[in-house]
Amino acid sequence: MTEKRPTLTLKPKAQAAKSAKPAKSAGGRPGQPRPGNAQGQGRAPAARPASAERAGEPRPAPQPQAAQPRPVETRPAPRADDTRLRHSHEVKNPAQLDYRPELKPDSLAFALLGAASSLARVRTGTALPQALAEVFQAYDATPQARGAMQDIAYRSMRQLGRSETLLHLMTAKAPEPPMLAGLLCAALALLDPPQDGAPPYEAFTVVDQAVGAAAAHPDFAHAKAMVNAVLRRFLRERDALTAAALREPLARWNYPQWWIDAVRGAYPDDWEQVLAAGNKQPPLTLRVNVRKTGVEAYLATLAAAGMDAHQVGPFAVRLAVPVNVGQIPGFADGLVSVQDAGAQLAAPLLDLQDGMRVLDACAAPGGKSGHILELAQVELTALDVDARRLARVEQNLQRLGLSANVTSGPAEERGWWDGRQYDRILADVPCTASGIVRRHPDIRWLRRKSDTHQLATLSTKILDNLWQMLRPDGKLLFVTCSLWPQESEAQAAAFAVRHGAVRLDAPGQLLPRSGTGQDHDGLFYALFQKVGA
Repeated sequence: MTEKRPTLTLKPKAQAAKSAKPAKSAGGRPGQPRPGNAQGQGRAPAARPASAERAGEPRPAPQPQAAQPRPVETRPAPRADDTRLRHSHEVKNPAQLDYRPELKPDSLAFALLGAASSLARVRTGTALPQALAEVFQAYDATPQARGAMQDIAYRSMRQLGRSETLLHLMTAKAPEPPMLAGLLCAALALLDPPQDGAPPYEAFTVVDQAVGAAAAHPDFAHAKAMVNAVLRRFLRERDALTAAALREPLARWNYPQWWIDAVRGAYPDDWEQVLAAGNKQPPLTLRVNVRKTGVEAYLATLAAAGMDAHQVGPFAVRLAVPVNVGQIPGFADGLVSVQDAGAQLAAPLLDLQDGMRVLDACAAPGGKSGHILELAQVELTALDVDARRLARVEQNLQRLGLSANVTSGPAEERGWWDGRQYDRILADVPCTASGIVRRHPDIRWLRRKSDTHQLATLSTKILDNLWQMLRPDGKLLFVTCSLWPQESEAQAAAFAVRHGAVRLDAPGQLLPRSGTGQDHDGLFYALFQKVGA
């Protein structure tokens, strides 16, 4: 048991100004209670699909009757480029992120603590998927608990700027340790869903289970009363607090200020849509394996299974309601793979022909490698610097019934190359991944503005090295999932000048689109041909 720390004090409520109008109280939301919640014993939702963040839309849930709120105290808001709350200056004991709480493994409290632990790990620089994997192992979480933790963690990441701004308004200093702040942000994400979403739990259940979660952890059991007070105050003063928070770009857009500025500068006519698309939950899009079936035939298979879907690309089918990959007809047999519709454009752009020698550089996890082999019988080398991630490439190819020369090595070096030139090269180079934040919402909080230059420099080395491995008249496809011109168009233009490469038709910059029509991530494509000898 750790030594008790001073209890975090709440921000006192300000006296109402004479000219201030009372804020509107939050009205109740009609709906049916979830099973198991009647007595406040929240149970975690069933396991989420492996390829999507949840299996379906959350159910509406009633909110407790809100009391008339007092006006929110006016105080300086956090800087929009500061993605953390203010730190306290008290002496801190080491955080126990791996502590397994004595809670029911199917309870919402257990899931909230797991999500809070993952958020705290992200704040130390760990990517969210890795953070969740560490939590799953430390908590010995069941599949149901893993699904609930993942769902809450991803919700929290998408709303982190808003939740932290709300905490700033309601507390006198940053909640410590970071896992306590993560618990509060996770609870607020459940109580304060986006405008087009419904609360997944009843409000009183979230508050009750969050307090229980705090009480179960030795690092901040002393703060359970504070957790209760903060969350209940939010429910009482929801309208006023939300209005105050949304005056700050950090809360309105849920991105660091430098990110907002970069999108606005690069896309002055579309910046709001781009930011909004990154906050949407991604669809579950499948790539049909044309070696085994056709798009129309597979749509009929889905319809027979009672699954609504429609075509969103030449090989792309989007499910109306995401499901676990184990429930997708034909997935285990290699009829389809999970791949974004925008990413499915890569292999066709290579203009593949049977017998060609092809390199997929930076290949992991193998989606594009599989698509290449589905379209033509080629001699494929799948290269990646991370030997551990190459295991996923081999697993994916095995499921599809395909094979390739899977090789570990850095694409900017030549030690792995056998000296034989390639007919086609796919260079999906490292980047800030700013175009896929709807799938990886932690990226916006992990990246720094300086990363763009560093990664662009590495990409330049990779492209220059791979160009020497391309035979005369061969084609190289440059792909990046970035929105920043320094990593995409500027990189492509400079590459063409350095090497005298012929630039062929390609989509260029695809901005992320969500909801209707061609639903895809943000990617960039540039296709080059090497002048023959």
